[in-house]
Amino acid sequence: MDVSPFVLLVSRLQFAMTAFFHFIFVPLTLGLSTLAAIMLTLHYATGKEIYRDMAKFWAKLFAINFALGVATGLVHEFEFGMNWSVYSRFVGDIFGAPLAIEGLLAFFMESTFMGVFLFGWDKVPKAVHLLAAWLSSIGSNLSALWILIANGWMQHPVGAKVEMAAAGKRAVLSDWWAVVFNPVADVKFWHTTTAGMILSAVFVLSISAYHLLKKQHVEFFKKSAYIALVFGLIASVGEVVIGDIHAHEVAKTQPTKLAAGEALWHTTKGANLLMFAWADQNSQKNIIEIPVPIPGLLSFLATHSFNGELKGAAELQKQFEAQFGPGNYIPPVNFSFWSFHLMVYLGFYFVLLFLVGLIKYKNLENSTGFLKLALYSLPLPYIACWLGWAFAEVGRQPWIVYPLTDDFGKILLPQIGLKTANAVSPLTNVEVVITYVVFLATFIALAIADFYLLAKFATKGPEKEAELY
Repeated sequence: MDVSPFVLLVSRLQFAMTAFFHFIFVPLTLGLSTLAAIMLTLHYATGKEIYRDMAKFWAKLFAINFALGVATGLVHEFEFGMNWSVYSRFVGDIFGAPLAIEGLLAFFMESTFMGVFLFGWDKVPKAVHLLAAWLSSIGSNLSALWILIANGWMQHPVGAKVEMAAAGKRAVLSDWWAVVFNPVADVKFWHTTTAGMILSAVFVLSISAYHLLKKQHVEFFKKSAYIALVFGLIASVGEVVIGDIHAHEVAKTQPTKLAAGEALWHTTKGANLLMFAWADQNSQKNIIEIPVPIPGLLSFLATHSFNGELKGAAELQKQFEAQFGPGNYIPPVNFSFWSFHLMVYLGFYFVLLFLVGLIKYKNLENSTGFLKLALYSLPLPYIACWLGWAFAEVGRQPWIVYPLTDDFGKILLPQIGLKTANAVSPLTNVEVVITYVVFLATFIALAIADFYLLAKFATKGPEKEAELY
């Protein structure tokens, strides 16, 4: 059934809005649970009370963020049936199992053991308490795994075939293990969870910097900063490697996304990597472009060969028109290019931030310039996460399920592709506006509550003074 362009636009804006707000909470949950578990491990390994109180302090912030993340996540899943019913019918046979496992196994595991961790102090054996902390962290990340397996299938729909049903075509699961071990999904999982670790490390470092600048709880927050710096440096360097692997997979499975993200208009061997570009999409050319002074670097990153051939957006547009008929098959180039490149630039910034912090660590409490930089860097990992999500989703357009390709970008299963415009629910203009406004107001309230509670308890500091340790 055809829907109005207005319903499609507002449905897309609503899903983007809820994902935007949900992604305020999720990355911090993924990494902060692990940092709290590390601190508790140090307490039980050394017997030092300072690590116990560090685990308590940061776990409290983790719990606040987790509670609000659950609220936004539930609404986000309900939108599949509410605004995207055609899409839900199409992918239901594929998504049913991963999302059920996420709820029944990972989420319950995370919630149960988080309760033992948060309220089990001196009430359960030390080994059980420590195990609960780690299982809570593992559960948080397993939730991300199953959700990203579902999202990864949208990017590269392996292990499925298409059948016709009374309500139209639907994807049917044919190979469960192909879906689980989908290389796009797996690298998305590592990319996302590592981003959460970076965000959490910057979060801990920034709050520690706030207190160190005020010369309060110095020992407590200097040790917290050290753990965050080591954890963050490992994660940020790992993210550079994982990001390269992820980009390589995108080059193979979503050539239009790569072309848009790199502002590459024409098929090229030995393509150059652009540091800056601004495109005229109607004319299919770049108005401004500044390349990295290493010939063939983009081809090397995408194909691991400096002379590798990459398909340009203009040629891909013709290929997709021949396969699927008239339409615009190239994502918004300027948006894709800058969302991707700014994310990459921020990724290298975090490596430098953690590295400089470790160099200055011995006199960290007196390094006013670095502490201010760390404090003001707090929004940056959130921005990097949003940019990565935006590139992943906008860069896939006009597809909500991208057609299956082989390792060379050739379309193998065109009928499994589903366009975003064909996936929306047949809602009225009034219905879609009402839900958008209600969700927007609710999510803004939740975000304000989250930031207020985090700021309140973060600036308050630990229950004990550092001099007591």
